[in-house]
Amino acid sequence: MSTLTVTTIQSNLHWEDKTANLQMFEEKIKGLQQRTEVVVLPEMFSTGFSMQPEKLAEKMDGPAVGWMKKLSAERKIILTGSLIIEEEGHFYNRLVWMLPNGQYGYYDKRHLFGYAHEDQHYAPGSKRLIASVKGWKINLLVCYDLRFPVWSRQKPAVSSLADLVASEMEAHDLPVPPPQETGSSAIDQTPEYDVLIYVANWPERRNHAWKTLLQARAIENQCYVIGVNRVGTDGNGIYHSGDSMIVDALGSVIYTKANDEEVFTTTLQKESLEEVRSKLPFLKDADRFIIA
Repeated sequence: MSTLTVTTIQSNLHWEDKTANLQMFEEKIKGLQQRTEVVVLPEMFSTGFSMQPEKLAEKMDGPAVGWMKKLSAERKIILTGSLIIEEEGHFYNRLVWMLPNGQYGYYDKRHLFGYAHEDQHYAPGSKRLIASVKGWKINLLVCYDLRFPVWSRQKPAVSSLADLVASEMEAHDLPVPPPQETGSSAIDQTPEYDVLIYVANWPERRNHAWKTLLQARAIENQCYVIGVNRVGTDGNGIYHSGDSMIVDALGSVIYTKANDEEVFTTTLQKESLEEVRSKLPFLKDADRFIIA
């Protein structure tokens, strides 16, 4: 079975100062003493959680994305975190998944934090990004997405509403219409992903919800969950306690750290994950659904 070595960087952020943040994270990454494959930075790692995208946004060929590309290639790591991106007149809180060869994927935060007026400054995404590394599937989400379990839920691969209807009729011993009317009713029970990553700027005042929901997402989806949060006080006077966590598929906490900056590296074991899924095959009993 394969392994995946992941490094989380819990750090304070320089408010709306890209140069200082990129320099700080570069020093931390170049200071790593052990080999790693994926390095995870917090949400809006280059600026802090700012509602001034007009001033801070960049294009996908901008300096912060270029920095990710350069450092990923130099260190031969996958580098991920979210930053403020402008595209076709819209601003996005965009998580970038940068590969050492310069290729990348991205995910635009779906659930915008209305309480802080994020929805007034940024456009929501509409598609999930599930990356593939060494046979591992990794679902990449951002902060407030954590509160919405349907968006992260492992689900059988149902390609259409017709497939969903057919599979439910079959499950309840009802006559299934001919394939030309409903499509195939075959359902792939293979989990969509093995690791769920949340990058965040989650305030200390709501850290109980952060810690509880990270464990809940791991238990209900039978996957590893990695939550990487910032520490320190932001430009709005809001304190962040970090509480970055790595949780296994049973909901047990492998790692957590409160209040202080820390760079932490661990190796995830695919064999342990498969053992949990084999001994406790709960996912096969999950509700079948599609996200419209």
